[in-house]
Amino acid sequence: MIALLYSLLLLVASSTFATAASDKPLKPCTVISPTSERFFDLNPMRRLPPSKDDGKKSSKKDADEGSWHARGYDYNANFTINFCGPVVEELDAVQDLDKAMWKNVSAFYEKGNQQWAIGLENSEPIFRGRKLILNYTGGSLCPSLKSKRSLQPASLDTREIIDGDDDDDDKKKKPKEAERRKTTVISLLCDNDPLAKTSVSFVAAVDDCTYFFEGRSPFACGGVHQETQALGPGGVFGVIAMIAVLVYFAGGCVYQRTVMHQRGWRQLPNYAMWAGIWRFFSDMFIILTSSCARFMPSRRGYSRVSLGQDSSRRGRRNEDEDRLIDNLDEEWDD
Repeated sequence: MIALLYSLLLLVASSTFATAASDKPLKPCTVISPTSERFFDLNPMRRLPPSKDDGKKSSKKDADEGSWHARGYDYNANFTINFCGPVVEELDAVQDLDKAMWKNVSAFYEKGNQQWAIGLENSEPIFRGRKLILNYTGGSLCPSLKSKRSLQPASLDTREIIDGDDDDDDKKKKPKEAERRKTTVISLLCDNDPLAKTSVSFVAAVDDCTYFFEGRSPFACGGVHQETQALGPGGVFGVIAMIAVLVYFAGGCVYQRTVMHQRGWRQLPNYAMWAGIWRFFSDMFIILTSSCARFMPSRRGYSRVSLGQDSSRRGRRNEDEDRLIDNLDEEWDD
């Protein structure tokens, strides 16, 4: 029974710690894999400008190289990308995007003197199964699909019946085509080589609107979440000791009450031992307090007078008792 109580208390304690660790929000640009439960921190992959208002500074090498670069090959443009933050470079000619949003661009490319944003910053990586993905959305406008050749069969259900009386009818307005903006999808792969550096490569572009990249880095390999273990070795030992003490008292009380039919304080396990310990400490407390009372200042004048009166009274009582005894002895002899 005691073992059952111990296991139940241990299960409750472990579930409490796990819940507290899981409820704590994660830092930006971090994620936990739902399949392997590994912790991924992509913040070291982010390039920072030479100085920022929050006091963070990048290394001189990062400042010289700027953001991450990917060669476009047959796309006729090279790409500039940053992870979980805006690009380091200053943009001055971003197309189809408000100037207030230029500072939030995380990926772009240049053609001539024009810059095209292919996604705004996003600090929340996600998982698609086992794939670690980082999405950037809200870039420049995509080119219209009307300019591209498309061979689609005409639908007979959408044809209108036109007769001679359609002059009085309201003309139907054609729905406007929704604006599409450029987006970026970065698939992050693990590079187990400890000497490997983070790299980004261009994969493909669909309709000049969606761009796919592949990133390789040791930081995409994941690790153990350090914040999940909120207690150190001493704290873990303390929790185990506390659970053992609780099990000892709970199991002992149940045994003394149900088997030995004890009530009150006698339900405690080893009641005689605990009572002896209590008496020992209480006696020590009395001894210490009485010893300290001797060093306290006393009223000597009043104590002497009281002692003299007490001694005289005691002497008179003793004389009276002696006289009474002598009288009784004389009467007994007669």
